[in-house]
Amino acid sequence: MNSFENTNGFNIIQQWMEDKGIFPFKFQTDTWQKFGNGYSGMVVAPTGFGKTFSVFLALITDFLNQPEKYKKGLKMLWITPLRSLSKDIAKAMQEAIEEIGLDWVVGVRNGDTDPKVRQQQVKSMPEILVVTPESLHLLLSQKNNARFFNEMKCVVVDEWHELLGSKRGVMVELGISQLKKYVPKIKIWGITATIGNIDEAMEVLIPYDIKKVKITAKEHKKIDIIPVFPDEVEILPWAGHLGAKLADKIVPIILESKSTIVFTNTRSQSEMWYQLLLNAYPDFAGQIAIHHSSIDAHLRIWIEENLSSGKLKAVVSTSSLDLGIDFKPVDTVIQVGSAKGVARFLQRAGRSGHSLLKPPKFIVFRRILWN
Repeated sequence: MNSFENTNGFNIIQQWMEDKGIFPFKFQTDTWQKFGNGYSGMVVAPTGFGKTFSVFLALITDFLNQPEKYKKGLKMLWITPLRSLSKDIAKAMQEAIEEIGLDWVVGVRNGDTDPKVRQQQVKSMPEILVVTPESLHLLLSQKNNARFFNEMKCVVVDEWHELLGSKRGVMVELGISQLKKYVPKIKIWGITATIGNIDEAMEVLIPYDIKKVKITAKEHKKIDIIPVFPDEVEILPWAGHLGAKLADKIVPIILESKSTIVFTNTRSQSEMWYQLLLNAYPDFAGQIAIHHSSIDAHLRIWIEENLSSGKLKAVVSTSSLDLGIDFKPVDTVIQVGSAKGVARFLQRAGRSGHSLLKPPKFIVFRRILWN
């Protein structure tokens, strides 16, 4: 056992995980140790293996080991690509913090946040703040904004592969550049599940001459791909129809499962398939829902909570449910058409059997494809 595993912080976190019947992966403990030694870096691990908690618990562990280094105020800024993820992430972190025994507060700041809450945050920042790239820039545009970040130790970019190479990714890079000006010793960490060019991705996120490290999980997740085809192969392609004739084949799959996510690639597709399923099986009324980023925040939250609790049988979704952590496993994931790339395929695959902080035991992933 190395010296880090003898520290007070590591022992507290390990005991907390053991009480929940789980144990840390090596990539998680490596992240905690490197974080405590002043490193920035990139964590790469399959969906559902606890990437989020690798960096989040690194901060908690470091605080428990060296509380004298931490002062009152914002300690970690967590950047997520989707505002629909913010609530899930904040809730998971807050529950962990309370169970560990700290009095920290995890806040959310995005377009769904109540103006009164935003005003309160300006007066007194929470210890951890979850933001989108756009919300970060709005925060940086406020008068005397440097005061928010004086005591910050780390900025984390979640799902970096979703932002890398896009305008929003550039927004993140510019925002981090400004934060580093305010706090020169700030740690910068990226988290991703599906990325091939790790070196380039880390260099874009952390182009600074500081200590940085790549941490890649050795664990792999088995994916069982089950294709579903029409009974008869037609001469003409399905252009414009998206395999609508297969709606009758989806119904028994949903009925046999406790919970299902039906992924589509566009908002119009999700709305069409929601109606197709209702038409194919009218008893689905009240048991299925539609989920995308333009739906009212309160309704999105209701849908997510009821899918997790089992009150909803299925949700037809766009990429708004691709990501996230605080989501109980769904039995079946159905992909309508081809996912936009292998990375997105694997991301959606991880939603089946995806469990908060529960190390997956090579859970079989049920995925239905139409080509």
